[in-house]
Amino acid sequence: MRILFVADIVGRPGRRAIEQLLEKVVRDYGVDFTIANAENSAGGMGITPPIAVDLLNQGIHVLTSGNHVWAKKEIFPFLDEESRILRPANYPEGVPGRGRGLFSAKNGKKVGVLNLEGRVFMKHLDCPFRVGEREVETLRRETNIIIVDFHAEATSEKMAMGWFLNGKVSAVLGTHTHVQTSDERILEDGTAYMTDAGMTGPLASVIGIRKQVALERLLTQIPWKFDVATEEIELQGAVVEIDSETGKSKSIERIRIPLKEKVSPDEKG
Repeated sequence: MRILFVADIVGRPGRRAIEQLLEKVVRDYGVDFTIANAENSAGGMGITPPIAVDLLNQGIHVLTSGNHVWAKKEIFPFLDEESRILRPANYPEGVPGRGRGLFSAKNGKKVGVLNLEGRVFMKHLDCPFRVGEREVETLRRETNIIIVDFHAEATSEKMAMGWFLNGKVSAVLGTHTHVQTSDERILEDGTAYMTDAGMTGPLASVIGIRKQVALERLLTQIPWKFDVATEEIELQGAVVEIDSETGKSKSIERIRIPLKEKVSPDEKG
């Protein structure tokens, strides 16, 4: 079976890429199941219930997230209500939502999805390795097809997670940095790995934010409001081919698909 992982969707430009390109990508690659990280899909930071519903209605089976999922407070109750949107599993007990889920692909196979957040240069959360190990054990009671979105800053931490879960999950795919890496590979025990799947949004930017705004923040240290860029939009991510019986990955392919249609500045939110 083939699973499409769509890299971090940023603002309206990223959502436009989903609207215009997702259906064709699914058809061209023979995709059975689609996962997308959507924590920045609302104005470049956070996600709202209407946006989540819209993305799910366009054919995405599961939305993952990360540290920015909490930016829009209206998402809190929705995280409890909608099982198809995940937040990192290693947040403390009592926070809204869930960090793992079991879902059905087009071909009827069960797919486990696990969302984790790193700790290096990020928040002091529960250990993603120990939490991840427990969550994977739970998912493996139901399926051997398991995809992990590891939302982390440090390349070393992501690589360590790949080796830690090697042979236990089908794929460990990194998110958060919005810069696609070229290190996709199948690890020795059958786990597909990629340090960062990239960004679905505007490349003529600083990780999705308008260049001038990002530069002003860096030069002045004044916390200017993020302003999503609108140029050179791409859908990025990876397609992983998995043996449905063993859960081991056979191949992983990076994808970068440009959106030819331009997005006007008033559609950046």
